[in-house]
Amino acid sequence: MANENVYDPSLTLDEIVFENRNKEYGAYDLRHQYPKLLTKSFIVGTALFLIAALSPFIYLTIKRLTEPPKQEVKADLVEILQEDKIIEQPKEKEPPPPPPPPKEEKIEVIQNVVPEPVKAPKIETPPPPISKQLETTTGLNNQEGVKAPAYTPPPPPPSTGTKASTAEVKPQVSETQVYTEVEQTAEFPGGINAFRKKVGENFDTSAIEGADGVVKGEVTFVVERDGSITDVKVSGSNSDFNAEAVRTVKSIKNKWAPAKINGQSVRYRYRLPLAMQPPE
Repeated sequence: MANENVYDPSLTLDEIVFENRNKEYGAYDLRHQYPKLLTKSFIVGTALFLIAALSPFIYLTIKRLTEPPKQEVKADLVEILQEDKIIEQPKEKEPPPPPPPPKEEKIEVIQNVVPEPVKAPKIETPPPPISKQLETTTGLNNQEGVKAPAYTPPPPPPSTGTKASTAEVKPQVSETQVYTEVEQTAEFPGGINAFRKKVGENFDTSAIEGADGVVKGEVTFVVERDGSITDVKVSGSNSDFNAEAVRTVKSIKNKWAPAKINGQSVRYRYRLPLAMQPPE
């Protein structure tokens, strides 16, 4: 028993750890071979590092050794003086001068002007000298006096054959344009109050039931040339009131007296404010 407790210096740490254990297990073999593998790995890694670090220097050294020897070429510069020939550039041809503008032919305008009649000058014959008067003989023989030249007056200007019309031409009015200002406005049979009464009788107030206070709007429509109503529109804040007002106005089939301009029937846009009290 005493001999078993004596320490053997030849034993390694692995021998002590794996004493009385299965040494064929892989851990023992790995720990036993680890120092050798570490040393081998360090040597191989160092060699690869040195090769990678020194490879550029080795490459340059090999390249210098394999380069062919440099050949020196002596080149003496010889100055050659030559007279520079003056090369005359061809002169650009000047463009020909522009042709003169064509002469405008003068057109003689002959005005056909009738000359104003001028009173013919009175030709006065001076009396004969006294010597000639003494030579004249008195008697009953007729003597011809000085004849004045005959004057023919100019012909009168030709007449156009048209007489100035004194009748006033009335301007034409458009058959399609809708007018807002006319000489005679459109009228409903019985007047505008009769039209309002028909609107009130045909208006269904249940459409505005529940409205707060009096409902107002403006009705616009076009009175055609034959007295019919088209393009009915209502502008108001209550949409139900607007729709019922349009229906009511369209339901009135009585024809209006159309508006007129210069006595001619025209299309006229009529505007009518409308207000209705909702049922209680």
